[in-house]
Amino acid sequence: MCQYSAKNGNPSKWHYGHLQQLAMSGAGMMMFESTAVNDQGRITLKDLTLTNTNNENSFKTIVDYLRNISKIPLGLQISHAGRKGSAQLPWIKSNAALTDREQAWITVAPSSIERDINWPKPKRLTLNQINQIIVDYRDTAIRAKRIGFDCLEIHMAHGYLLHQFFSPISNRRKDEYGGSLDNRCKLLIEIATEVRKIWPGGKILGARITGKDWMEGGITIEDSVRLVRKLKDQGLDYVCVSSGGVVPKTNMIFKPGYQVHLAREIKKRTGIITRTAGMITNYSQASEIIENGSADLVALARKFINDPTWLIHDIKDKNGGVDLPNQYKRCY
Repeated sequence: MCQYSAKNGNPSKWHYGHLQQLAMSGAGMMMFESTAVNDQGRITLKDLTLTNTNNENSFKTIVDYLRNISKIPLGLQISHAGRKGSAQLPWIKSNAALTDREQAWITVAPSSIERDINWPKPKRLTLNQINQIIVDYRDTAIRAKRIGFDCLEIHMAHGYLLHQFFSPISNRRKDEYGGSLDNRCKLLIEIATEVRKIWPGGKILGARITGKDWMEGGITIEDSVRLVRKLKDQGLDYVCVSSGGVVPKTNMIFKPGYQVHLAREIKKRTGIITRTAGMITNYSQASEIIENGSADLVALARKFINDPTWLIHDIKDKNGGVDLPNQYKRCY
């Protein structure tokens, strides 16, 4: 979950406390929050970025710090916000763009279509700019490799730039990056291909994708199956199946496990390792998802923040082993 607490794109003191707590949660992996591949790709002014030597050194320091206190594998999610960028911090004003007085910047997108009323129109990306974004993803992946992350996840969902290219709601281009489904997948596949070339074969590479836009004329599960097959062909190890987000309000109905059926369908039809997320709040619910074959992995965020030790208790209650710090063992 984005913390919107970076300093010049670097992890701050807030991140040290936040991530240390999550590193001792008993989870099987911890993903660092969505990190921008360039400054224009930030959601807010306080986003993490991995674009320069200062960023890289700062990330390396916090990764080394976490490895000294926990054996939990560490992953990094990389992204570009596209037209969803230049936004207010959510606790100041939700779903609101920055003003010029607040250091707003010009956002970019596949087409010059605003994401909602009261949001500025983004600039349509040129082919040269698209090529530069591919380079930015590759360069960020190279930095993540040098830092030593165990997993890299390309963010292609939640209304960010790659989702904007994939969805016909936000992509009205008439060139090689728009129109047909294959064309709308093109940038996503090109980025996945470039990242796969430099990411070590023995480490995990995945993508968070949109299973469905929950809107008439938007992405369907059929579209997503086609995309995932392409990603699998490029050597990605897994996909995390999310949904919605191309605009602030859709027809999505939130309920426990509301996205599990999308992961199940993609897993069944592509054979790729799938991860699911969304209103999964307890051990029994997560275990049932795995046991019935709906997904291979389950991601949770809010639950670990509002109840940091819940998983440790649940595992121990079921006579399972959990790797606790020596300093804490007498507390359980």
